[in-house]
Amino acid sequence: MTADAVGGVWQYALQLAADLVRTGWSVDLATLGPAPSPAHHAQAEAAGVTLIDTRLPLDWLASDARAVSVAADAIAALAAARAVDVVQLNQPALAIADFAVPVVAVVHSCVASWWEAVEHGPLPADLTWQTELVARGLARADAIVCPTRAFAATIQRLYALPAAPRAIHNGRTLPAATGALEARAFTAGRLWDRGKNVATLDRAAALLPLPFRAAGPARGPHGEHHRLHHLEPLGRISDAAIAAALSTRPIFASAAYYEPFGLAVLEAALTGCALVLSDIPTFRELWDGVATFVDPDDAEGFAHAIAALAADTDLRLARGALARTRALDYAPEQTARAMAALLDRVTATGERVAA
Repeated sequence: MTADAVGGVWQYALQLAADLVRTGWSVDLATLGPAPSPAHHAQAEAAGVTLIDTRLPLDWLASDARAVSVAADAIAALAAARAVDVVQLNQPALAIADFAVPVVAVVHSCVASWWEAVEHGPLPADLTWQTELVARGLARADAIVCPTRAFAATIQRLYALPAAPRAIHNGRTLPAATGALEARAFTAGRLWDRGKNVATLDRAAALLPLPFRAAGPARGPHGEHHRLHHLEPLGRISDAAIAAALSTRPIFASAAYYEPFGLAVLEAALTGCALVLSDIPTFRELWDGVATFVDPDDAEGFAHAIAALAADTDLRLARGALARTRALDYAPEQTARAMAALLDRVTATGERVAA
């Protein structure tokens, strides 16, 4: 299984790998991009997973198509050397290589769908080659998975796939928070990413009488930067620090334009946070009937929704309880069972598996 140590794909891959190990699989986790930290190595060891730091470039950080092609060939060679039975690529472009075993491609995000959600006009040339590689990889994969039905429909449309990819939700496990409520709001993610649309929340924070904190990096790997004026930046903090921030069940907000799933929202919901989310298809699929939905550009709407929850403790607790109940439907055990069944099927048949 491929992964990276940059963002949410690490959490997804490590959780899934650990669950597969518990059901009898042996998992090699090969990371691309920046080297995993000692903490990453410790997590992999605790999960019973073999961590392989390839130092190969990530597709979305690569300088050109050749770099991705070289990385793909190297992963295929590694799979052959390790004599694996099946390969799960969490970077679908890597499926362009010649693999001797079945390949399952999981699309966590892609530049084409990001661009459509965030920007305007045709895809620029410096992103077109990445999209072409993803299209070639998806065409060669034996099975394709997306984390939501809404995102699967987008991927089918953008890449003209004959069928929608299989939708298998991500999963996380966190205990319900029991600490005293604090009158504050919270958000987390890649603050530099325009797809996360932290600018709307920054404007909303200026309209709120309560603290509004934001966890995550404000500068991206390509130098992208977003300056916060009203949100209280916490910077990049550890998983333990995120858990501590969620322990008092702050009102969790996301104004994302683009979110194929949203692990940060799931983590907040698991602890019992009331949710205020942008009205986009993936959030509707996952949290309809549970969250308060606001147009992603409506800063006043976000401020009003957050303030209303902060002013009504009973409503806030009730919405938080609903969020946790829904979040428990997205258990990692269910993700692992669905992925294991798919891996078993492609391994046993050696044939392409439709959605």
